[in-house]
Order: sequence, then C-alpha cells, then structure tokens
Amino acid sequence: MSTSADSAPAGSPKPPAGRDKRPKRAVRSRPLWLKFLLGAVLLGVAGILALVFAVVMLYPRLPALSELTDYRPDLPLRVYSAEGTLIGEFGVQRRTVVPFEQIPLQVREAFLAAEDSQFYEHGAVDWTGVFRAALADLMHGAAVQGASTITMQVARDFYLSPQKTPLRKFTEALMAYKIEHELSKNQILERYLNQVYLGQRAYGVAAAAQVYFGKPLDQLTLAQAAVLAGLPKAPSAFNPQTNIKAALIRQHYVLGRMKALGDISQAEYDDAMQAPLNVVSGQGLLRYKVDADYAAEQVREIMVARFGESAYTDGYKVYTTLHDRDQKAGVDAVRAGVLAYDQRHGWRGPQARIDLPAHDADALGVAVKALKPYDAAGSLHPAVVLHASPKLVEAVLESGNTVELSGDALRFAAAGLSPKATDKLRIDRGAVVWLQKLAKGWRIAQMPDVQSALVSVDPHDGAVRAWVGGFDYNHEKFDHVNQAFRQPGSSFKPFIYSAAVDEGLAPTTVIDDSPITISQGPGLPPWTPHNYDNEQLGAIPATLALAHSDNVCAVKVLLAVGIPYARQFASRFGLPLDQIPPYPTMVLGAGSFTPLQMATAYAVFANGGSLVQPYLIKRIVDAHGAEVYVHKPEIAGQNAPRIISAANAFLTTQMMQAVIQHGTGAAALSLGRIDLAGKTGTSQNFHDAWFDGFNPDLVAITWMGYNNQRDLYRGEQGAKAALPIWMDYMRVALQGKPDVPWPVPSGVIMSQVNPATGFASNGPGAVSGYFLQNFPPLAIDAQMPLSAPSSASLAAGGISTGSGGMLVGPGGVPVGTSTVSVRGQGPGTHPAAVAQPVAPPPSLQPGAILPSLGGNP
Repeated sequence: MSTSADSAPAGSPKPPAGRDKRPKRAVRSRPLWLKFLLGAVLLGVAGILALVFAVVMLYPRLPALSELTDYRPDLPLRVYSAEGTLIGEFGVQRRTVVPFEQIPLQVREAFLAAEDSQFYEHGAVDWTGVFRAALADLMHGAAVQGASTITMQVARDFYLSPQKTPLRKFTEALMAYKIEHELSKNQILERYLNQVYLGQRAYGVAAAAQVYFGKPLDQLTLAQAAVLAGLPKAPSAFNPQTNIKAALIRQHYVLGRMKALGDISQAEYDDAMQAPLNVVSGQGLLRYKVDADYAAEQVREIMVARFGESAYTDGYKVYTTLHDRDQKAGVDAVRAGVLAYDQRHGWRGPQARIDLPAHDADALGVAVKALKPYDAAGSLHPAVVLHASPKLVEAVLESGNTVELSGDALRFAAAGLSPKATDKLRIDRGAVVWLQKLAKGWRIAQMPDVQSALVSVDPHDGAVRAWVGGFDYNHEKFDHVNQAFRQPGSSFKPFIYSAAVDEGLAPTTVIDDSPITISQGPGLPPWTPHNYDNEQLGAIPATLALAHSDNVCAVKVLLAVGIPYARQFASRFGLPLDQIPPYPTMVLGAGSFTPLQMATAYAVFANGGSLVQPYLIKRIVDAHGAEVYVHKPEIAGQNAPRIISAANAFLTTQMMQAVIQHGTGAAALSLGRIDLAGKTGTSQNFHDAWFDGFNPDLVAITWMGYNNQRDLYRGEQGAKAALPIWMDYMRVALQGKPDVPWPVPSGVIMSQVNPATGFASNGPGAVSGYFLQNFPPLAIDAQMPLSAPSSASLAAGGISTGSGGMLVGPGGVPVGTSTVSVRGQGPGTHPAAVAQPVAPPPSLQPGAILPSLGGNP
C-alpha cells in the first residue's frame, strides 16, 4: 500500500523538510479592564442617546404649565359672618390659597427642613440627593430614602400619578426642569405649600392649620408648624388627631432638622419640644371661632340650588347677616338651657360600655381608640371610666389625658355610683360617659336627648342675627329653626288679640274667664277650654288675660272676632294659612310653625306693623372678589308692606309687655329693661315650650322639645324651659343698646277708665289706658244691665256656659250671630264664630266689650 507521498505525480517539487511543523504566532487579547471601559463607554453613549431621544420625544409632549402659572385650584365654598369671621367651608378639597409673603417664615423653614433643605441651592433635580438615596437604597436592599425635590413634588401633585415607575420618575424630573424654567423658587414653594395634601381633605398649610389646630395659619406656634411639616411624608400615619404619638416623633425630627440647619436656636428648639399642641378633637372636623353650623348648612343648600356643583369648587365667599356676638350668645344660651333641663331630670346611665384590659397602661390605648366615634359637643367631652366608687371617679378623655372627679362633680350621677344602682344606671370600669368642662375642673354630665332652637332677627329689615338649630350640629343635623313645625301654644294668642284690637279691643277691655263649652259639630265631643291648673281669675282686663295666658279669655276673644276672620288676619303675619286650623283651638296654638316663621310674625309687632322677610345671605363674591349677588331687603316703614297699623302694633305690644312686667314672663324683669315684650307658649301636654320676645330692635324666638312624640316633663312650660334661654341670649345681645320706652304712635289716645269695667270713668280709682283713636272707651252707665234675659235656647254648635241667656253687647245684639253690631250702629263687617255663645245669668260685668263687635263674657 502506498503513502500519499508515494502517490505524488512524478516531477512535482517536494515540500521543504520540516515546513509543516513550524509554530503559529499567538494573537494578543485586550485587557479585561479595557473591555469593561469600552462597554461602559458604549453603554453610556447608548444611554445618552436614549436619554436624548426620550427627552426629544417626551419634552414636547409634557403638559402646559398653565395650571401653575395661572394658579386656580379648586376652592371650597366659604361662609362668613357679617364681621368676616369664617363659619363654614364646603368642598371636596379644603384649601385656602395664601400668597408667599403671607406664609410665616417658620412654616416655610419647617417644610424645607423636612422635605428639601437645599431647595434654594440645587436645580430642579438634586443629583447629590439622588446618588445619596440610591446608595442608601442599595445598602438596605430596598427603597428607604426619597430623592424628590419640592419642584419634583409639585410636578407630581399637579400633573402626574403617584405610581412609582421609572417612566413616571423620569417624566417627573423633566416636568421639574420645565417648571424651574418658568417659575421662580418662591413661586414654586408657594404653589407647593398651597397644594400639598396634609390629610383630612386638607390641601395646603392654611387649610391644615384650621383642620388640626382650629386657627389661622399666621397664628401657628413653632411646635404646631413642625407637626404640619411632618405630614407630607405620610399624612395618615402622622395625623395628630388619630396618632399623636407618631405625630410627635415626626415633629421632633423636623425640629431637629431646623436646629441643625440654623433655622431655630437651641432655646426655641427646647421650647417647641415642650409646647402643647392643642390639637382640636374630631377627625377632620373643622372648628371655627364662631359656631354656626346650622346657618352655614342653610347657606350651602341655597348655593348649591343656585350654582350647582360648581358651588363647591369655584371659590365663592358668602357673607351672612349673622353677628359674631349674637351667634355665640345664642349657642351658649341654647346649650346652657338644654343642659339645665337635662340636669333637672336626672341621670339616665352611661352612653355605652366597653371591655378594658386589666392593666391601666393597656386600657388607656383601648379607651382612646373607643372614643374616636364620639365628637365633643360644646363643653361636653366623651370619656371612659377607669375606676369608679361613690366618692371618686377616674376617667380618660379622648385626648388620652386622665381626670379625677369627686365631690360636687359626681352629684348629678350619684344614682349611677350607688352600690344599689341598676345595670342601666351603673357607672363602672369601661363605662363611656360625658364630662362637662367647667371654668374650674370637670363634672359628670350626659348628652341631652332634648332639643332646642333659637333664632333672632332685626325687625327693621329681617336680617338674621343668630341661628341655632339645635344643641350640636355634629350630633343632630336636623335644623329646628326652619325645619321643625311645632305647635306654638299660647305664643299664637297675640295674633288673635291683634285682630281684636283692630275691632276695638283695648288693653283695659274686661273679659270674664268663666268656663264655656263649645260643641264642635255632629259626632264630635264638646270642647271645654280650661286654664293651666284650671285656675280662674274672673273678670280681668285683656292685658292681664294675655299676661297670665288665660285660655278661656283667649277663646272668647277669638269668638268675638270670628274664626274665619281671625284665621285670615293671623296669616297676614307671614304664617301660612294652611298651617292655621279653622277651629277654635287655633287660638291656643293648635297650628304648627317653625321658629323662623314665628320670628317673622313677631317682627311685625316690633317694627310697628310691617311684614319683613327674614334673610341670611347678605352678599356673595366670587374667587376674584367680584360681587355676584347683593341682597336688597325691604325696610319696615319704607318699602315693606304694612299689614297692621302702628297703633295696633303698639297696643298689642303693650299687652305683651305686661307678660314680662307681671305675667308668665316675669323672670325677664331680671334683665332690668323696660323695652321688652313677649309671650310664653306651651303646647298640649308640655309637648313644646316657647318664648317669643322682642324689643324695638331685636326679635328672638326660643323653643324646646323632643324630636319624637315624647312630651317634656310635666311643669316644663315655656316660662321654665324656653324663657331662660331667651334671657341668656338677650342679656348679651342687648348689652350696651339703649333702653327707652316704646313711642306712642299716631292713632293712639290715652283715656281714664274704671279698671273693674273697662268703661270710661273720671271717678275715684280710675286708671289711664291706651286706645285706638277710632275706638275710645265706651261711656256706659255702670248700672245698666249688660245681659239679655235668659230666654234663648242653646243653638246647634253653640257655646254653653251652663246657664241660659244670650250674651249681648251694650246695644243688646247677641255676640256670635252671623252679623254683629258695630258699636250699636249697624251690622259688622266680619263674620263671628260659627258657634253661638250662650250667656250665664244676668250680670253687671261687661265681659269682653269690643266696640265694633259687641260683648262676650
């Protein structure tokens, strides 16, 4: 077998010996570091190109900065008193835009210390902070430190979502550069401090100051400013209303940063660390200097009805007619009156009960958490009992502070501390109770279950000066001022007396309150009106009848003028006709009216006879300060409609002054004024208690009752339950106001009368009285019989006094027939009562002598 060499063609050259065994040259490889360097360069170039590409692609697509340059955030609806005090705010976002120069320096420094201490030194992005944050995150293996500048936060808050993605962070940085190109550092910081979310729907530092501390931004202490500056990191976690411990930890960090940066001295730091925060109670509830929640809610309803949902976002400011002093006095009076009523009727038991751990250290936290659903109401604060005995109670408040009560502080709840206390009344460990803050210390009280209302108006133009719809808005939002239709009781009587004055009734007119029974028609039982405690005063002047709220006399006055006419007459005062029942019981307050309606009606007497419409909104301005509405009220004596004469208003007021001078409202004499007039009212079975009173410049209506069909406790008449509230309010509202007698208007004369008969007299014992000029006192011989023989039978639907005889007036015409005598000169112009009265035996007493209508005992 031959080899390859042997098989080579003949004559071919042979390869050199050993050629195929020469070694090959080795290829040199690049160093590893050079490869990394080249890779890094290539990656850097690629990254730069990608970054440039991203910037080129994204920057033109960034949103315009009009939201920042023309800063017009959603602004809530704000409601103010007449003096400009904020009393209400409504909107999804709570925000008050404050110019940069009006933001206190310490507030600015606190936020910069907490969020971006180099804000004025770096650009839109703090690259040093970025690398520092990246290193910290790398060392901890997680995101533990942020690197967003305030400018980047502004970009995120205004334009971007809170999602933490690389693209969003890149876009945020681009937006930050764009913002810094358009706005100055001060402008950026101003937008940030007005836009940053600080929890409880509060956007911006001014809104947060109100939410957490109940005060304007410029009144914050350094300690409080540091708390707000700690919120942006985690508003819920550091909320001082719900987690004061965490809030303090964050506050200490902010104060430490401020000290390290030289913003505050060591002394300021030490003071702030020890300073009380005075966080307002309630989770996100705004607390105002003047409590007017019911009125503010009424304004909100009006604004939404007028402007729709934009009322919540367009920054309208509504200035009301409420006066700070009057409103505060009204709130204080209602709360004091309700608490006094509640104290009169005993301990009802704890609000609730909770299970507490055995050790107090653990129990405190559980108790404070359990109190979160309970909001303070005025001077009442919720508390959980830690220890209880008949002589000592220890309780923890919603703030976490503990208090000890003994002696008089336990008197009201003594029944619950007795060893024999029932389960319902017992106060023991875990009982949730209400403590009342007094001038010195605390006492056990309870949340009242009765309600009350007060409204006051200026009778000259109807401007509402105080509006208190209940004990506390956060516990009861039903507004009793204009939503509660309640029976007015005897406070309705002045309107019927006024109708009679138009027909000649004078304050000295004598009325006999002997009993009567009224047949109400087929199938209905007869009705016999009676006085409180069935007291009978006999023949008394009209002034005394109204002053002592004599029911029988009031019914007789009604029958003298006639039910249909009296009903129409009362409706002139702004009381809807369909709310006035067409029955004799209407004079005793069988209709239903709101306190605001009663204020409208009583203002007629106070202003001398004109009907003015109550109004709450004085003017409305938009976010730029331009007025969009100004109320132009009708003025009494000018362009308001006159519904009764000034003379009628004067005579009726004279009778209501007697209510205070020597009647059911005599307690008001303690106010030491001579210009007060009014009327008590108590509906059937003590269901409602009223006092409606006034002077020439102010009308105030007070009411008390329950929301359900429950009656007040027996004996709680208007004079006892409602009048003290009225007095407490008027004592403050009229302070410093002139006290002068009511001027006698034209159309009124003074004449001498016999007080026993009401007839004109110049004899011994005669007294002076006021009369309408058209109806001077009757000059009738006192010996003249004033009753016809008892020969008439009881007519169907008649009024029986238990003995025969038709009542007649001086002219001998029966009272209660279809037509009546006008001073004996012909038929009357108004129909009398549908029922016909029947008289007692002949008497020399004149009864109710209305010159235009005849007589009625």
